[in-house]
Amino acid sequence: QVQLVESGGGLVQAGGSLRLSCTASGSISSINLMAWYRQSAGDQRELVAKVLSGGSTYYADSVKGRFAISRNNAEDTVYLQMNSLKPEDTAVYYCYARTWSRNDYWGQGAQVSVSS
Repeated sequence: QVQLVESGGGLVQAGGSLRLSCTASGSISSINLMAWYRQSAGDQRELVAKVLSGGSTYYADSVKGRFAISRNNAEDTVYLQMNSLKPEDTAVYYCYARTWSRNDYWGQGAQVSVSS
């Protein structure tokens, strides 16, 4: 079992920055992939960024060049640095982890609101 706890959401003006954190506990060594998803009201949950255990990263086109995902294995934490935020980035952001045995885990969600 893996537990994920997020922090760092909030309200920011357009052009501002926020950093989300997600700390994992439990069977940490079983985690292969960690990622951030987001869901806006009325929309489906979408992948924002992911980082594999080897360090490879992937970003959605909508956030490339503005967001950066990083993983601190010593702290069992994954971060999402969000710069140049836009109103359309407003959503609930969810931390996600997949284990080597393909079990999926989700955090509770963190609200990010960007005002114009």
